[in-house]
Amino acid sequence: MIPVLSRTQMRAFDAHAIESCRVPGIILMENAGRGAADVVVHEALGGTAEGKRVVVVCGTGNNGGDGFVVARHLFARGAIVDVCLAGNPAKMTDDCRTNHDAFTGLGGHVREIDLGAPIDTSELEVDAADIVIDALFGTGLDRAIGEPLATIVRAMNEGRANVVALDVPSGLNADTGEAMGATVQAELTVTFAQLKLGHVTPNGVRHSGSVRVVDIGVPAALRSEHAAGLVEGSDVRRLLAPRAIDSHKYRAGHVAILAGSAGKIGAALLCASGAMRAGAGAATITTWPDAAAALDMRVLEIMTARIETGSGEELDALLVNKRALVMGPGFGTDERARAVVRHVLASYTGPIVADADALTVHARALEDFASAGGRAILTPHAGELARLLGTTSEGIEADRFGAVCSAAARANAVVLLKGPFTAIAAPDGRVVVNSTGNPALATAGSGDVLAGIIGALACTLPPFAAAWCGAYLHGAAGDAWAEAHADRGLLAGEIADHVPRVIDGLLSDDASAG
Repeated sequence: MIPVLSRTQMRAFDAHAIESCRVPGIILMENAGRGAADVVVHEALGGTAEGKRVVVVCGTGNNGGDGFVVARHLFARGAIVDVCLAGNPAKMTDDCRTNHDAFTGLGGHVREIDLGAPIDTSELEVDAADIVIDALFGTGLDRAIGEPLATIVRAMNEGRANVVALDVPSGLNADTGEAMGATVQAELTVTFAQLKLGHVTPNGVRHSGSVRVVDIGVPAALRSEHAAGLVEGSDVRRLLAPRAIDSHKYRAGHVAILAGSAGKIGAALLCASGAMRAGAGAATITTWPDAAAALDMRVLEIMTARIETGSGEELDALLVNKRALVMGPGFGTDERARAVVRHVLASYTGPIVADADALTVHARALEDFASAGGRAILTPHAGELARLLGTTSEGIEADRFGAVCSAAARANAVVLLKGPFTAIAAPDGRVVVNSTGNPALATAGSGDVLAGIIGALACTLPPFAAAWCGAYLHGAAGDAWAEAHADRGLLAGEIADHVPRVIDGLLSDDASAG
């Protein structure tokens, strides 16, 4: 997995390099700026800096120092570089000042912007630039950007030139991805040494654009502490294996799908389809008699079972020999559904994937899932998690990592918070972020398929691994579809249909590597 660091961890990483490894901070800054200049030339300037007009907007801190390094390297490669220093020159950090002096010593010009006077944004000359580089603030920003700096941020955002941000876009919280006041809208962000948590959030990616990581001249594994891991295909591949020649359906795993009700049998069908396509040997939809009757007219490979009385004895008998259970999609939230969900949660001894209605019936009762003893996997979107935690979806999105970790600890369960860069947290504090997926997955039934995929994987993998592997396969299936089609029009059943191809591709990559 690719390490993703918090702001505090990144500071510790730098401090360790400087204090313990004796790599001066000015060298780290030079390496970061030179690497950023390379990315800028190749990805923002079409392969050459010669004759291109570049405006670099620097602050007085170390992010500004990074900006001066970039400016110097672009200037040396033939770019026409204008640097605007926003702030009092006397407040520059030592490393920022050193690189300011190196840039001006080579003949570079710095326009100083007096923040105590009205700002004439035309002085920034952003409309005359081919690109604008944001080096106002780095990961250390912990307050909202207000006036007069907000005027500078707006000028960068509203100019005709694309913006490249250094480390994180100014105004973006490096830990949460929250926009704090005026925030730079970048088309490209060059971050240093490691990804930051804010980059792998929905709001963070909206402000960061494409994110590129450049090294700073020390090993990325210099310190092992990281807040989350970003899943790669190789991580999933290590947990999958070709089926043994003597495999049979019950060894592959029989998944119970507690789902569906009148008018909502599609959710149950999609969930079961996801389970079968992800490798379950058998799936049985266990539901109400009227829903089962409707399902019997539709199913071929999937079995059905009826909940007649809803008694504990009946439910226990229906779940005998089921390796994993998925409950909730389209199941209902009336009192009979609540009673069934509560009994199953307390009595079933295998892994439980709780989705949709199974989450809704536990609004403000998140701790009820602790009765499953760490075997539960919760798959909420922001609204459902908000109901579980007694807050708002806006509050969840403002700090996705804090919310998902809190929920996992309180529920003693794996919690998978759906959305772009799905976040998965274990009760012990481990966090994984999914790297696959695209807007085409915003389609009805997508979550039902995901729940089924995770249910199938939970037959053979621990709950945490089943959750993040399932998220990766689900997103990769959507990516495969979008590559051949578009960013819309995907039907949820097509996600399930693409999962075997994704798995085959991963296993084929493994065979090729071997």
